[in-house]
This record gives sequence, structure tokens and C-alpha cells, in this order.
Amino acid sequence: MPLNRRNLLIAGSTVGLATLVYGCSDSSAEAEVTANVVNDAEPEASGDVALYDGSAIEPINGDAINNPPLADRPMGGVDATVTVVEYVSPTCPHCANFHMTALPQIEEEYIATGKIRFIQRPFRRNVLDLAVLMVAEAAGDQYNEVLGAYMESQTVWAASENPRQAIFEIAEQFGFTQERFEEVLTDQEMLAAIEATREQALNEFGLQGTPTFYINGDRFEGTPDYAGLSAEIENRL
Repeated sequence: MPLNRRNLLIAGSTVGLATLVYGCSDSSAEAEVTANVVNDAEPEASGDVALYDGSAIEPINGDAINNPPLADRPMGGVDATVTVVEYVSPTCPHCANFHMTALPQIEEEYIATGKIRFIQRPFRRNVLDLAVLMVAEAAGDQYNEVLGAYMESQTVWAASENPRQAIFEIAEQFGFTQERFEEVLTDQEMLAAIEATREQALNEFGLQGTPTFYINGDRFEGTPDYAGLSAEIENRL
């Protein structure tokens, strides 16, 4: 399906959640687009640890993994020495399972304490992914909270007879009006940035499915659960 202004305003069709053993595969047509969005982050303090506040950040360093076309919005410690990047697709059931089971433990132990920098980076597999990711990005500093809300309710909106309306109803909880929602779904600059982020993951990092994790630039090959990820994080702290 070509991605343009008209079919971004998705109608009432459901999406097939095609999966592989290790995760969800890319299942949509590619688009040749480029963009670059970079902003400054304003950290917030938590005790003696400076935590990110949801703002978009400048690249951490010159490594390719830290230079996505769409600026990252990390959680965790501003001065953390360990960076975990998760490529996430909102319609991927494996991603939802990770967010419902492992992420709360990782957040309590490593993110809220500032031990790691955790980045939920968008990877669009289909048009529903794209709609959710555009809403999350448009939410600004609430990016991670909005994405989390969609992950928690994935079985509801992704299987709805009218997913567009279901996606809007969640966006509405974060202050989106119908007019703003329509504007977001036709934002060509944001579309280009999300597509370019996807293309970078495919062409430069060899990403084949979601969720895929990179820890300090190295692809994580273990089991994507709390035990597996925490063991690798501890090895790098």
C-alpha cells in the first residue's frame, strides 16, 4: 500500500499480526524518504540522578546507532554509561508482551534509577503502526507514555473493526482533538522521519523483526525478557 496523505487516514480494516519465532517481521511496502529532526533535551532531576524528561535529544555520540533520522526521546539517566535501544512496532504482539512483562521491571531497576538510557525507537511495519507512531511523536514529551498506552491496549485497537477510531480514542486521552489527530496523520515531515528511521534500521543495522535491542551499539542476541536483558546490562555497568 503506498503511503500518502489519503491512505494515512486509515479506515475500518483490521491488521494481520504476522509473526516470526523471534518477533514480528516487517510486512509493509518501503518508501524512499529522508528527514532529520534534532532537538535539545531538558533533563529533570530525581534525587542525585538527572533523568530525561521526554524531550528529543541530540545524538549521544557519532556512532551510527545513535544517529537516527528521527531524534530519540530516551528514558533513564542523562549520564548513563549503558544505552539500550529497542526497535518497537505498535502492532507487534512480541513488543506488547515485552512492554507488559519485562519493561516494568527494567524501568524500576535501571531506568528510574538512572543506571541506563532506554530508547524506544519506532519501526513501522504497516499503516496502523505508522498512525500510532505519528500520534506518539506528536505528543512530544509524552512520547513514551503515549506509546506505552497503545502497547498496553494493543489487543483492543489493533483488532477493532474501526482501528482509526480506536486509535483516536486513545489519543484523545492525551489531549488530542479530532482536528489535531487529522493533522498529525497527514504530517508529511513526520512521516518522512519515521520512514527514514525504518530504512536506516533495515539497511544499516540489518533489522529483521521487532522487538530488536541494541546495547551500547551491539545487537542483543539473547532472550528479550527481563532476565536476559538485565544480565547483559549488568555486564556493562
